[in-house]
Amino acid sequence: MTPTHLPGPVAIPALPEQTRTPPSPTALSAFNTAPTDEAQRLLLGCLRSLCWSHRVAAHRPYPDIESLLAASDEAAYDLTSADLSEALAAETLPPLPDETYAVAYTALSAAHAAYEAKFGHAFVICLDGLDTNETLDHALAGIRSRLTNDPEEERVVAAEELRRLARGRLLEVLRGAANCATSPHGPTPGT
Repeated sequence: MTPTHLPGPVAIPALPEQTRTPPSPTALSAFNTAPTDEAQRLLLGCLRSLCWSHRVAAHRPYPDIESLLAASDEAAYDLTSADLSEALAAETLPPLPDETYAVAYTALSAAHAAYEAKFGHAFVICLDGLDTNETLDHALAGIRSRLTNDPEEERVVAAEELRRLARGRLLEVLRGAANCATSPHGPTPGT
């Protein structure tokens, strides 16, 4: 499934281009050489799909970050319906800034309840690159517009959002791995 094959009027809110510093080659090297079970555990922190984590880990070593992200995207596009259900079952509402008003949480909770009742899984949306002041509005606009999708259209959108979330989480995990010591006896980066 690629975004160019989306059926009908599917809503995927646009996000600004991300301009974060890429992970260091050292982080990629640590990921490439980590034992398979540690790499899979790290990957499951990015997307809770055993199939996706096994596939991305199995294709190591990656020559560069772009290759890793391309493999992540390809594995996400190839998720079966069962794999997608597994990944969606582990997702929760996106985190919102601490200073978000209680009424906004109530509105988001009500919209999320309606979404879960209609689609049977948690609402997922990638908020990477957004200013914290914009996350609530973007999440509310996204959930309200996506409530108009039919279930099949929404599974396509949710799969795309999961792919985007996995990509962003993977980059964050690798950035974190570059900032901490990795040893065979130390904690697994990102867990």
